[in-house]
Amino acid sequence: MQLEVTWWDIIVRLLVTFAAGAIVGANRSEHGRPAGLRTTVLVCLTASASMILGNLLLATTGKVGDSFVTLDIMRLPLGILTGMGFIGAGAILHRGNAITGVTTAGTLWFTTLMGFCFGAGYISLGFVLLAMAVVVLWCLEAIEARWKQRREATLSILVSAGGPSQEEIIRAVEESGHEIAALALKHTAENREVRLEVGWRASRRDCSPPAYVAGLASRPGVSELRWSPVISQ
Repeated sequence: MQLEVTWWDIIVRLLVTFAAGAIVGANRSEHGRPAGLRTTVLVCLTASASMILGNLLLATTGKVGDSFVTLDIMRLPLGILTGMGFIGAGAILHRGNAITGVTTAGTLWFTTLMGFCFGAGYISLGFVLLAMAVVVLWCLEAIEARWKQRREATLSILVSAGGPSQEEIIRAVEESGHEIAALALKHTAENREVRLEVGWRASRRDCSPPAYVAGLASRPGVSELRWSPVISQ
């Protein structure tokens, strides 16, 4: 980090920060995330401005040689980085079986660090991080969409008299290659509810329910069937 910073240096750092934040934010807005273009740009600019301010305060004119120790300029960007961790945690939402905002939280934290690099004058390192962000957010997303990964869902079946037994339901699930992680039974005067937590491996693009779900729903005695996949983003 250079000691003498000119207005030209500040303008260049802020401009590249704005451009980098906009590129990352475009991906978030494209996917309809709450922390989109404007939020990402503001986060990146805030981080960059904090480093620029710290850089300006490093001027040693009128100070003794050990003033860097007592001044401790790095408290400002470190406080901002910690605060962004809390904001990112707030972006993670858990609604029923859906978990969203994980990638957005990571992106905000990453964007903060990228802004630090630009604000400190390490433009090359900032562009390296930007290139890595583009690879992760655009290229790896296409790979991850085709990659078979662990999927989970909750299957709830309300069965009346004459409906399929618990063993028949379990057999239908296991014959399809799905694993049963948990099973719960609830009996009432007229019905019984079978609730299963199932897991399997499939690509993220495969959103259709397995064939046995439709088969169980059409069985006599099945009055209600709910299929609730766990969604994480």
